[in-house]
Amino acid sequence: MNSREIIQKIRESGHIKIKYGVPDIDGILRSKYIHKQKFLETAENQIGFCDVVFGWDSNDACYNNTEVTGWHTGYPDAKATFDISSYREIPWENNLPFFIADFSEDKKYESASCSRSLLKRIKKQCEEMGFKAVFAQEFEWFNFRGTPSEIYETNFQQLQPITPGMFGYSDLRTSLQQNYVNELFDLLEKFNVPLEGAHTETGPGVYEATIIYDDILAAADKAFLFKTAVKEIAYRHNFTATFMAKWNTRLPGSGGHIHQSLWDKTGTSNLFYSDGKHPKNTEILEHYIAGQLACLPEILPMVAPNVNSYKRLGHGDWAPATLTWGIDNRTAAIRVIRGNNKSARTELRVPGADVNPYLAMAASLASGLYGIKNKLKLTIQETKGNAYNESEKGVLPRNLAEATKKMAASSIANELFGADFVHHFTKTREWEWQQFENEVTDWELKRYFEII
Repeated sequence: MNSREIIQKIRESGHIKIKYGVPDIDGILRSKYIHKQKFLETAENQIGFCDVVFGWDSNDACYNNTEVTGWHTGYPDAKATFDISSYREIPWENNLPFFIADFSEDKKYESASCSRSLLKRIKKQCEEMGFKAVFAQEFEWFNFRGTPSEIYETNFQQLQPITPGMFGYSDLRTSLQQNYVNELFDLLEKFNVPLEGAHTETGPGVYEATIIYDDILAAADKAFLFKTAVKEIAYRHNFTATFMAKWNTRLPGSGGHIHQSLWDKTGTSNLFYSDGKHPKNTEILEHYIAGQLACLPEILPMVAPNVNSYKRLGHGDWAPATLTWGIDNRTAAIRVIRGNNKSARTELRVPGADVNPYLAMAASLASGLYGIKNKLKLTIQETKGNAYNESEKGVLPRNLAEATKKMAASSIANELFGADFVHHFTKTREWEWQQFENEVTDWELKRYFEII
């Protein structure tokens, strides 16, 4: 359906309301219900949405170090624009109509704080270079018994995974939670977030799912909605799902790997595919990998945005902190999957499940295009063994503070995303680190309370 047909369908529907949402800087869905008539009046124009969504953190604490909005501006409404093509129905809400909106028509927020607008800009650059970007994201996440309120009441001290033990690719564990697994597959399909596959990962109560690939913006929309949808479906079973990068010191972290390929503008020829007659990497693929490896240390907070993100990197959690690549090598930062014309791609394995998909995909594509624009040579040799041990090839910043400081001073980051975005985003990450530094942790109490 085109936009006019979708709007007419809403007009004729039996629903009296619709739901729409915007992504904040952390990739959290901030949403509203509005009357159907309000939607029809604003669908082809703009609608007000309080800009506090760009002025607070994931816990609704207002930033005191950013300029886009704050107490100094009075938190006015920003002008959101519906993306009518994002229309889908929420099957667990009586097929309620749903739309994604962004701030791409409000210049104040488009350049500095709207992550979906940033991805749209990078996508446009890609198309102007004659390429079509096809992406998909896969997620690992842990599932626990109980509602969020019940888990909060125990101060997160009695977390009970929905299944026990370490049992990756388990037929038994998916059978044990068959209703949940079936609902994930079936309801996400109806929600237009179709899964290519799902299975248990190694760890108690952990699953992995891969979303079917699509044009990069649609892929990011699906990844963004996947995380919220999984949480809502989990609630239906009295479960709580977490996409933390690492929730337990002794258990593997949760990845948010990004699969990516570039095609010609017609979408018929995969430019990462080298046929059997030419088994080596294509020139474009090598430039793309070289660009990502060159840029990754400069823009790391976009794919490792939280304090917790760095607890997963470089510790044997299938997430290397080295600047490495390899053919079908899951220990490398970039895994190259040769495949065929349809499936040849790279997999960036650094992102955790905690990422904002719009920012992570924008970072991936922009850095790959940087390599192509500058014809960067892939001077880093392929890793054929354990990439965790290859620190001589370069390593990533060790924590959010170090990574943020590097990005804030990076000329590459400013070139890729613009000074307005880099300034605002790095200020939000500085805030995140400050919140962590100000807290007294259980680790400190256990270590120092009696002995010191």
